[in-house]
Order: sequence, then C-alpha cells, then structure tokens
Amino acid sequence: MPQGARPVLPEGWLRSVAMTLGFGLVVAGGLADQGTVFPFLVIGVAALGLGTLYLLFPHGLHFAFGTSAGLAVYACLFAVMGRAAFPEAPQPARALAFLLPVAFFLAAVWWRRRSLRLVAEAARPFDLGHLPRMARWLIPVWAVGAFSLALPVNRLPVFDQGAGLVAAMLVISVIVAASVRTVVLLLTDMALITEELAGRAARMLVPVVAFLAMYVMLVILFACFYRIAQGLSMVPLFHGPQGPVPLPFPDALYFSLVTQATVGYGDVTPHDDGIRLLASLQVVAGQVLLLFGFAEIMRTRRVLGAEPPPKRPGPAGD
Repeated sequence: MPQGARPVLPEGWLRSVAMTLGFGLVVAGGLADQGTVFPFLVIGVAALGLGTLYLLFPHGLHFAFGTSAGLAVYACLFAVMGRAAFPEAPQPARALAFLLPVAFFLAAVWWRRRSLRLVAEAARPFDLGHLPRMARWLIPVWAVGAFSLALPVNRLPVFDQGAGLVAAMLVISVIVAASVRTVVLLLTDMALITEELAGRAARMLVPVVAFLAMYVMLVILFACFYRIAQGLSMVPLFHGPQGPVPLPFPDALYFSLVTQATVGYGDVTPHDDGIRLLASLQVVAGQVLLLFGFAEIMRTRRVLGAEPPPKRPGPAGD
C-alpha cells in the first residue's frame, strides 16, 4: 500500500459487523437468565474474538459472520449443558469453562493464521460434499457432552461440579484447537450457505411481499366482518375463559390472525353457528391463499434459477 494511502475496507464490512454484533447482543439478552455475569461474558467474548478475527482476516467477512453464529450456538449449548449436568457449579468455574474453548480456538487461529488465511477469506461457493468430513470433529465434542450428561455429576459437591465442568470444557478446547482448520472451513461455509439463501430470498422478494400484502388484507377484512357481526348481534358472539367478550377491534384483529393461521389458542372462541361458519370460510380462504402464494414463489424460483447467479466478490486483488 502506498505511503499515506487510506486502507480500503472490503465490500460489505459494515453490514457484516452490524449483523455480527446485533446477533451477539440478541443471544446475550436471551441468556440473561443464566446470571448477571454470563450475558456480559458472551458480549465480551464476541467483541474480543470477532475483533481479533477481523484484524487477522480483514477480508474474511464470511468467516467472521459464521463465527458469530457458531459462538451463539456454543453459548446456548453451554448454558443448556451447564444447567443440566453442572447445576451447582460456581460462577468463576462457569466463566473459566466458557472462555477455554474460545481462547484455545483464537490461539490456534493466531498460530496458524498464514495457512488459514486462504480458507477464512474464501469467496468461493460452498461445497456440500466436504461438510461431513469437516464435521467429524463434532463427534468427540458431542461425546464429551453426552458423557457429562450421562454421569451423575449433578449430585457432586459444588466445587467438584465446577472442576468437572472446567475439565470437560478443557477436553473440548483441545479438540477444537487440534481441528482448527476444519472448524474454520465449516464456519466459513455456514456463512456462505446463509448468504446464498439470503440472496435467493432477496430475488424472490416481489412474490413474497405480494403474498404478505394479500394475507394482511384478508386478516383485516375478516376482522371487520367479525366486528360488524358482533355489532349487529343481540347476544355476544365470542367467549373467553371468563365468559362473553365484547371483542373490540384489536381483539377482532388478533382473532382473525390466529384463525387464518389455524393456530387456535382458545382464549377467544366463536359461540354462534353463523360466526363459526364465517371463521371456517376464513380458514379455507387462508389455505387457498397459502397454496397460491407457494405456487407463485416456486414459479419465481424456477424462473430465477435459470438466470446465472451474481458473482460473489472476492478478496481485494483477485
């Protein structure tokens, strides 16, 4: 790079960073019931780890985003396994156990950064053929988890549970560090698959938006029908768990939506033959609209499938 020249950021870096951090914040918020420390630990690890990866591989946006998804899955599995197998493990042991695989992974990536650069910054289409081979390292990892759940570790004293959790995560850390290349390749392909699906969804945006607009119009139309029927009736047409309900428009809109979606929570139910017939007509209309929308989306997919896909941008200098 010439002296004084500003570094050129790779295309899509802002979107990738925003999606990565946003995803991490959502996962951390969902794990907030694990204690006051764990969510902040997840955010801190995500910021440190992804910052390191962006520094090492500035063009590896797919790898960084795939790593954020992998970190989210790891945090969720850690919370579930920790609660089930090591419920009384102390917070310091939980924090150390959570950090170990991430630290080992980042250290292994840093150690092998030169050989991993081509993998992490790959912009090629994903290859489903090598996914089973890359996922072999998951077998011993899952074995450690199954072994921890099978043993009566949750009956041990508090200190022993913490030591067991740290030991289990230490074994997983060694496995991840030893298989760092396949882990990087898998995380990169996860992001590429996600991008491919997002691209296909974007190309089908027109029929999807048209279907949603018709769906919403049908929900509103039947909600108005329910309100009109309720206004013309001398007796309550809808009942709830506590008896008759007046069904104001927000409730009518809610009842229309759950009826068309065939969810049927049972909190608002029709108590008249005429209104039941009207609800049945909405269910049939919703199903016909669903079939029509699915047919249009598939037709658009076939048409777009005949077109050459847009070229995925590669690293600078390609």
